[in-house]
Amino acid sequence: MKNKDETLESVASIAASVAPTPSAHVRLRPIDARGVVIRDGLLADRQRVNREVTLLRGAEELERAGTLDNLRIAAGQASGERRGMVFSDTDVYKWLEALAWELGREPSAELERLARETTELVAAAQEPDGYLNTWCQVVDPTWRWTDLEMGHELYCAGHLFQASVAFARTTGDTTLLSVACRFADLVDQTFRTGTETGTDGHPEVEVALVELYRQTGRGRYLQLADTLTARRGHGMFADGRFDLDYYQDAEPVRDARSIVGHAVRALYLAAGVTDIYAETGEEALLGSMLRQWDDLTAAKTYLTGGVGSRHYGEAIGDPYELPPDRAYCETCASIASIMWNWRMLLVTGESRFADLLERTLYNGFLSGLSLDGESFFYSNPLQSRNGERRHRWNPVACCPPNIMRLLSSLHHYLATVTEAGVQLHQYASSTMRTVVPEAGPVELHVETSYPWSGSVAVEVGSSTDAEWTLSLRVPAWARAATVDGKPVAAGEYATLTRRWQVGDRVVLEIDVAPRLTAPNPRIDAVRGCVALERGPIVYCLEQHDLPAGADLADVSLDAAADPVDGGLVAQLGGLPGLSVSGVLRDTDGWRRAEYRDLRELPATSAAPAQLLAVPYFAWANREGGGMRVWIPAED
Repeated sequence: MKNKDETLESVASIAASVAPTPSAHVRLRPIDARGVVIRDGLLADRQRVNREVTLLRGAEELERAGTLDNLRIAAGQASGERRGMVFSDTDVYKWLEALAWELGREPSAELERLARETTELVAAAQEPDGYLNTWCQVVDPTWRWTDLEMGHELYCAGHLFQASVAFARTTGDTTLLSVACRFADLVDQTFRTGTETGTDGHPEVEVALVELYRQTGRGRYLQLADTLTARRGHGMFADGRFDLDYYQDAEPVRDARSIVGHAVRALYLAAGVTDIYAETGEEALLGSMLRQWDDLTAAKTYLTGGVGSRHYGEAIGDPYELPPDRAYCETCASIASIMWNWRMLLVTGESRFADLLERTLYNGFLSGLSLDGESFFYSNPLQSRNGERRHRWNPVACCPPNIMRLLSSLHHYLATVTEAGVQLHQYASSTMRTVVPEAGPVELHVETSYPWSGSVAVEVGSSTDAEWTLSLRVPAWARAATVDGKPVAAGEYATLTRRWQVGDRVVLEIDVAPRLTAPNPRIDAVRGCVALERGPIVYCLEQHDLPAGADLADVSLDAAADPVDGGLVAQLGGLPGLSVSGVLRDTDGWRRAEYRDLRELPATSAAPAQLLAVPYFAWANREGGGMRVWIPAED
């Protein structure tokens, strides 16, 4: 599966979804993903299910939905009407990117066949001038560049570019890269050096163009990303269907003080802007990203790491507008947040970005896929009164293949390297091989049951005689932590510098005891409530686990009693539960009237109960019923 096109020989030296150039303004550099293997544990299981189940289901659903047929019609290989949303092409491209990262992890004849056939189909559908969009080609040839606001042409192009880069880096095949570069050249000639003065209504192409630049060395792609970014914030979409915030068009990116609008658009844009900073070093861009990150994390992020509190406009709300039951928290927004935080980690080296990445990964992201890998959530609320069922697919199928591509590339996010050492940011039983420029080749073996256990053992498998530094992230949520028995501070990196020998072993111990978490009192919707956490995992109560006849709406927790480990939940594949003291109230008297005079409250009774909580990411994997993360606290 290798294209001999020498004009597109890879420039990037590593196989990773983010590969900064040698001159990039980054403090940390990704490890070549070919040298990282997640061997065991929760993340390994999620990658396994994705490979064995979800990716193959993706192929079936893309056929069933007509998304692949759209490309066949555009290529002249089939006839009929185009089906699906205006942006459905991206479902194919994200799925292709997932195949590429998966093939980079481990060969598969079946996945390689699917990748080859689909790549050939995409190439056949491309027009002679490089244009590729089945809505325009099949439905309305006059539509090209006429609906930048909601047409998603550049968004579709961006996902194509990312898939092409993934194949070039993992398999060496540049067939799709040739397609992407022809299209990118057309976009450049149209939007940067041509007469089109608009920008994309749905950001995404920016982050893709930077990676295409990194892969090919063609500076015009980086310039195009910067041009499209600079055009935002001048009211281009003033006559659009939503307000300017929705499109991140209310103020120039370099001046932005807060993060607003459609959550996925805002976060994809932030990832792209961070990449542009990394390659140009323009401080105004980094300043904007730091302000927006502070704004997001101070008052606009859910406990799960989810982003987006409004269904209308799929938008980020006002500060402290974080209702649990109306939370939108689109799975794609969690993915975009992970992408952004990884890039912010690379450019700053600060552990707070790895902390938010972890929170989002284990909670807001993993909740988007069922345990069996067969069904998906688009939105991820923190409370459901009647329960929810995941979709096997849906007309707006942006999330399923997006989940697939992140799972296929999870190993990219574990560690980084600098001139002086290796940094571990996320913990999983894994093997890592890299080269520390000042010390030479290094191999590390990580053994852990994280996130269920806070014990992380790192053993040196190989090293030269030169001195280098091993850095281990200590999560900010940790109540206590030690390295080889010595206390270390939470929210920082514990660093050890020495001449390492084969067999040297370091043990990080993090306190992952269950804890009760209180919300900021300014979040009206959950004032007086508490949540359950264990390590990086957010827990929830499900109606399924309550005593017969009890109603989740009548449950409160004893805030004075510490939660404890509650054993393994067999129905959820043996995931650890928590046991917490609570109260079940009998509020039948209230059901006959919505409101009561405070002086005439009906009599109620309360019974103590020991309640089972389960990991939030695993909710809705049994029969229907309510769920809530934030639970009223008993006085």
